[in-house]
Amino acid sequence: MATGPTLLGFDVIWIATLLSAVATFSVMMAIYAATTVKDPMARRVRALNERREQLKAGIVASTNKRKKLTNRNEAADRVRTILSKFKMLQDDQLKKTQNRLMQAGIRNKDLAFFIIFARFVLPVVLGIGAIVMIYWVDFWPEWGGFRRYMTVAGVLVGSYKSPDVWLKNKVTKRSHAIRKGLPDALDLLVICAEAGLTVDAAFGRVSRELGKAYPELGDEFGLTAIELGFLNERRQAFENLATRVDLEAVRGVVTTMIQTEKYGTPLASALRVLSAEFRNERMMRAEEKAARLPAIMTVPLILFILPTLFVVILGPAACSISDNLLNR
Repeated sequence: MATGPTLLGFDVIWIATLLSAVATFSVMMAIYAATTVKDPMARRVRALNERREQLKAGIVASTNKRKKLTNRNEAADRVRTILSKFKMLQDDQLKKTQNRLMQAGIRNKDLAFFIIFARFVLPVVLGIGAIVMIYWVDFWPEWGGFRRYMTVAGVLVGSYKSPDVWLKNKVTKRSHAIRKGLPDALDLLVICAEAGLTVDAAFGRVSRELGKAYPELGDEFGLTAIELGFLNERRQAFENLATRVDLEAVRGVVTTMIQTEKYGTPLASALRVLSAEFRNERMMRAEEKAARLPAIMTVPLILFILPTLFVVILGPAACSISDNLLNR
């Protein structure tokens, strides 16, 4: 039985202890992140160099060497063998997961096998653990049958969805970071185009200039510049950029670049128009957030600010009335 007050059937003391542990862990992680600041461009430059070597190997290597380069990760090979044995590996599912990994900034396609494998392993491991803790060990004897069933079901569903949720969060954060720097990148592309630089040289210059302010965007532009220099079709390099970034704005830029390459239209004027549109969209999003602020602040105002204000205003009057009544 519960030894203290409960909230929705849960022990308040146990919940407070858990929240305190989470808060302590968050503070420790924040201190660690603040004291171990690293240059974000070092890892990205290394990844771009690896991509350059892969493109070189794909051009000059034979077919057997290409396969050996693709299947060099033994752990991924074992996981793929297990998935194939249990008929859990589908081509469309694998391709979709690899595209999401690219959109999250993860260049290793072999990680897709581990994510698919985690979708099936985590529910089994965590589900068995929850069943053992709840039904066999009877760790919470005061729980009813419905509550136990919902807890096990929640663990199963959450563990199955957790890899997708983790990947979706990384894609969303990266897309937001790229969206912030896209207007500045287009302005720099306009300047480079008007200065007479080629498209691949312009992308490389923008990647170097915006690498520290917007490392995600610099990474994508640097990779596009490398692919423009190595791939046989320049159109494929632009399409790869649209695939790696899950943004409608980037797809619009890619369409513009492909059209200018195909029809020979002026690149600077088209990019200038796109940059103005993206800046207007960014301003509209900021205005939208500002317009939503009064509605968002209503609940904190009612719960935290108004009670304090009432205590400050009515407190002295209440004390004075209480003293006068008690004196009488």
